[in-house]
Amino acid sequence: PLEHLGEHQAQFTVIDSVLSEESVLAFEYGYASSSPKCLTIWEAQFGDFANGAQVVIDQFISSGEAKWGRKSGLTMLLPHGYEGQGPEHSSARVERYLQLAADTNMLICQPTTAAQIFHLLRRQMVGNIRKPLIVFSPKSLLRNKMASSDLEELSEGKFETVIGESEELDADKVRRILVCTGKVYYDLVKYRKEHEIDDVVIVRLEQLYPFPHKSFREETSGYSFASEVVWVQDHPQNQGAWFYVQHHLLEEMPSGARLSYAGRPASSSPAVGYASKHAEQLKELVENAFGRLKGFIQTK
Repeated sequence: PLEHLGEHQAQFTVIDSVLSEESVLAFEYGYASSSPKCLTIWEAQFGDFANGAQVVIDQFISSGEAKWGRKSGLTMLLPHGYEGQGPEHSSARVERYLQLAADTNMLICQPTTAAQIFHLLRRQMVGNIRKPLIVFSPKSLLRNKMASSDLEELSEGKFETVIGESEELDADKVRRILVCTGKVYYDLVKYRKEHEIDDVVIVRLEQLYPFPHKSFREETSGYSFASEVVWVQDHPQNQGAWFYVQHHLLEEMPSGARLSYAGRPASSSPAVGYASKHAEQLKELVENAFGRLKGFIQTK
């Protein structure tokens, strides 16, 4: 159907490739480099499966421009999310891409609404600069009505690198700012509503790299009485965006506020293997985000 939307539309091609991430991703990188006017997308069945193509990511996608001046607009869609499906289907290893990010070599995003995904892909093509785009997108959001968008949101607007508080809360009452990325946002919103909490705001980072300093500052500067900023993630503490995002948050936090962490404990595995344990950890990290924190990392 997408091949026949309009009389003068561009060609639309879908290829179900063999399950060889390294060879196929390398091919798509070369195709995107040689065809800059084509939106070339490589999508993993699960984001974890990109592990088998790590050499292509390290040697070409993240560093090809710096080493050889070779630009590429390749888009990688990594279905990703802590949804209780075990260690091989839970993490696209956000931390690895953030560790490779420097010199504005690529864009790393985690959109949370349908409109955001649309505008993100559109931005990838309408811009004059070609950079690899890495997209982390939880599969469960396909079925989450809270992540849906009106048609007007798709036909108008743009990709928002930061999405601020969506509820009308009294800014002077706000004592804590939760900052997160990805589907954990919806877990936080649900908990806040169920417990009728009105002094905690939730800010979403839709683009992790380059870090959107200006947009983040605009969305948080109005909460001058907030004494705590909490980074919330559903990854283990040694994974995800936590170690990358710390210094950016400290730079933009309200003066005198302290930075804390709420998430799963450090782990050598990407995720636990039992759905019950997964649910238990999620419940605990969400409660910690709103409750009494065990400690803080640093005060600005």
